[in-house]
Amino acid sequence: MKRLLRILLRYGAAALIVAASTLAAEAFYRVTHSGRLSSIFLIGVLVTAFVLGSGPSLFATGLAFLVYMFLVDPRYELTFGSADDFNTLFVFLAVAILTSSLTGRVRDEAARAIARSRATAALLEATADFAAALDEAYIRARLSHHLAAAARGEAVVLDADGRLATEGKQVSQDLGAAAAALAQAGPSNQAYVPVVVEGWSLRVLQADDAVFGVAAWRAAGPKAFRDEDRALVEVLADTGAAAIARARLARAKSEAETLARTQALRDALLSSISHDLRTPLAAIVASSSSLQEFGADFPPEVRRDLAATIQEEAERLNIYVGNLLSMTKLEGGALNVQKIAFNMGEVLTRATLRQEKLHRLRVASRTAPGAPEVLGDPILLEQALSNVLENALRYSPADTGVKLTAEGDGGEAVIRIADEGPGVADADLDRIFEKFYRATNAPRSGTGLGLSIARGLVEGMGGSVEARNRPYPAHGLIVTFRLPVALQDSEEEQNRERA
Repeated sequence: MKRLLRILLRYGAAALIVAASTLAAEAFYRVTHSGRLSSIFLIGVLVTAFVLGSGPSLFATGLAFLVYMFLVDPRYELTFGSADDFNTLFVFLAVAILTSSLTGRVRDEAARAIARSRATAALLEATADFAAALDEAYIRARLSHHLAAAARGEAVVLDADGRLATEGKQVSQDLGAAAAALAQAGPSNQAYVPVVVEGWSLRVLQADDAVFGVAAWRAAGPKAFRDEDRALVEVLADTGAAAIARARLARAKSEAETLARTQALRDALLSSISHDLRTPLAAIVASSSSLQEFGADFPPEVRRDLAATIQEEAERLNIYVGNLLSMTKLEGGALNVQKIAFNMGEVLTRATLRQEKLHRLRVASRTAPGAPEVLGDPILLEQALSNVLENALRYSPADTGVKLTAEGDGGEAVIRIADEGPGVADADLDRIFEKFYRATNAPRSGTGLGLSIARGLVEGMGGSVEARNRPYPAHGLIVTFRLPVALQDSEEEQNRERA
């Protein structure tokens, strides 16, 4: 009905243009008494073709021809005063038909070219939006935006249950129910047939055999939505559905890769710690069973040695379990860092004593006078230091030790652990902080997690870790921690005053 009304309005406008041409021709005749009026009607026909298109222009041509027949001499009669009048009349008809057809065709082609250009630009913009996104919510929001622009009105995207998937908009309960029913009907291989509810046109978003929801749109007015707009909306809906399908596939792939990495990590952990946990457990079981069964027969020094072995191996087990828990927290992003100001010397002393007792090697620890307080978590820093010290002591020869120093350097707290072991190949300096990576000269003992955990803990406190070989001719490795320092009260007050 609306289409028929638009057609009648166009042809009515063509009749009005012919009427205006008739009035102009009559005025020209009364002023000049000249019967050469064809050019005036021809101008009206051209204007009609340019403004309204081919159909109305041909209608205006026929109507102008009939009116012109009554205005040539003898006026208001269907007769011709001479053969020239007859020729003039039919030449006018031929020229009017030809020019109106050409002008109308040019006008229609220009309109189609503009529509194609608009559709192409809209599709390019939408495709660029969808191609750069893997978030389904973002794709649905952008699809709603592009559908509204194509429909020259408003649009919403609903999920398969009829719930609104686009924020900031509201839809009626009837529209939501209709969308849910349409989505639950499943994918359709038939040609698209619009479903209209409360002025909204509904379209299922489907790709292959999957339904991802329903797109709904409505134009701002009866003249705003055209046939070419409908085609553009359908293409955008299909493109959006394909983008949603791609986002879900990407998410499924990411979840599968995460699951595979988690499984690989779990397998690697089990494989790596199977021997390292069994060794201290065996020592603990052997020592404790010996004490239980033959403790009364052993001399005091043997009992003390067995008790020390149980304690040392239990502490070693505690380190392994702590590393595993820390790695789990680091991998899961659940590391809880409590940043407080603390003294570096106290943490260094505790970590040093712990490792000296386990490895029975000396650690030379020194904190420079005036070293600043560190802003971080002292428990995590102690664990990170213990991991690096254990690694350094494992590589150090029996007649050497490890040097541990702490000082301030340009607004940072710097801790260095230097050993006298064989060092690390330059190609391995960055990789020794990776999980389960062992340098080519590394022993088979250990889980391969210590340095990786140390770096994760220090970075969690806002610091950094690096490793380098000691300069020639010395041998060994230097691992450096750089940590943020705690501001003094005066500095904090000055900063607050500046702010």
